[in-house]
Amino acid sequence: MTEPSPEQNKAPEAPTQPPAEKGTGLAPNVAGLLCYVLTWISGIVFLIIEPKDKFVRFHALQSIIVFGALSVAEVVLSIFALIPFLGILFGIIIWLLGVCTFILWIVLMVKAYQGQTFKLPVAGPLAEKWNK
Repeated sequence: MTEPSPEQNKAPEAPTQPPAEKGTGLAPNVAGLLCYVLTWISGIVFLIIEPKDKFVRFHALQSIIVFGALSVAEVVLSIFALIPFLGILFGIIIWLLGVCTFILWIVLMVKAYQGQTFKLPVAGPLAEKWNK
């Protein structure tokens, strides 16, 4: 009886898997929705952890721009709300801004989940420009 050659004694090699890509591992529409969940904070998180997906990065950037600006506006208006007599007016403006922010937050999450690149007037083109 002949001995098997060294090539026949080799164990079959395990299939090589491509290296895991960095990123969320989520469907783009779900990741896009999650960019808005914690407003600008989740936008920053997804901008950091998603290096390639342009759809997710667009929504992350738009979230940072929109909700960052709205947060700054609310802080500034809150300072003006401390002025006697004008405080009531600024309080109403802050309340209206909060309601509009909430509606915008819901709309942006729904549009991202539907897979749409919904561009807001100023923030959308900026996010698109910075997403190159």
